[in-house]
Amino acid sequence: MKLSLSENIRLFRKQRKMTQEKLAEALGVTVGAVYKWESGQSQPELNLLVEMADFFDTSVDVLLGYRIRDNRLDSALERIRSYCQRLDPAAVSEAEKLSGRYPHSFRAVYGCASVYLVYGAGNHDTQQLKRALELFEQAKLLLPQNEDPRISEATICGNLSVICFLLGDREKSIELLKKNNAGGIFSSDIGALLSIFGDTPEEAAPFLSEALLSAMSCLLTTIVGYVFLFRFRNDWDSSIDILSWGTGLLAGLKTENNADILEKMHAEMLVLLAYVQAKTGMREESAGSLKEARTMAQRFDAMPDYSLKAMRFADHMDQTAAFDIFGASASDSIASLIALLKDQSLAEQWEETANEQ
Repeated sequence: MKLSLSENIRLFRKQRKMTQEKLAEALGVTVGAVYKWESGQSQPELNLLVEMADFFDTSVDVLLGYRIRDNRLDSALERIRSYCQRLDPAAVSEAEKLSGRYPHSFRAVYGCASVYLVYGAGNHDTQQLKRALELFEQAKLLLPQNEDPRISEATICGNLSVICFLLGDREKSIELLKKNNAGGIFSSDIGALLSIFGDTPEEAAPFLSEALLSAMSCLLTTIVGYVFLFRFRNDWDSSIDILSWGTGLLAGLKTENNADILEKMHAEMLVLLAYVQAKTGMREESAGSLKEARTMAQRFDAMPDYSLKAMRFADHMDQTAAFDIFGASASDSIASLIALLKDQSLAEQWEETANEQ
């Protein structure tokens, strides 16, 4: 707690246009006493503080420069977040106070645990990491209070896994991730840990393959979402950039001459790219994208293959089948996308392109 008594005595004295001598005379003290107060060498006794506050028509709190802190949970958490954004060490002491003040609040305990994890990891501080471990375990018991859909027992266990790894217990770190890998949410972490630190790196292969498939699916879905968002904003340049990146990603994952589900997804991306190119006046490029999409769509529909066994890098996908929400066939999916775009010109251009020999 920082007080500013010396500065305030000087400020109030000057506001009254008084010299140190005049103030000393008014308070019945020596000039030397006033000088020491203002230079911070000493502080007035309590009775003089009260008398001085009355003389300056203010309160003792204001004279001291003391401000009552808002220690309600929301305010305290926001203050800690602000400290963390600047990596201010004050976050740790604030977190310890908060966890002591609200030991039965999930939000407080989880928030403080996160602080100790961030600072413990950054500083390689074993004690802070152990404190984070303790608080995350406590947060698991308080989980029924949680109202944040982004936090679950699995995500808490993910944090516990990180702490175990940082504390040198890699076996327990991997075990925690495997036990909480619902939907493959930790497959990338498990695969990386097994391949880098495991005794049998080949054990990582199915986890890495699953992670690659999940990442690809999330990226493509995100790209489609962005295209429609950028369409709303009339930000066609960003649409072209993200679609060019997406089509390049798909091209890099496909083996040569395969016509599996990736080919179908690639055709869909190209139709979206053609739409955006047309909106920016790139008519020839748009026509070229549609022709390439037609070729891919026809190849897939002629011999549909929903497996991912031909996907590059993913060598454990023999039993995996993929789908997308737009349609079973490539032509159905493209028709659905065009309907969602509500662009009559694109619909006519696609029909003309699809019917070309």
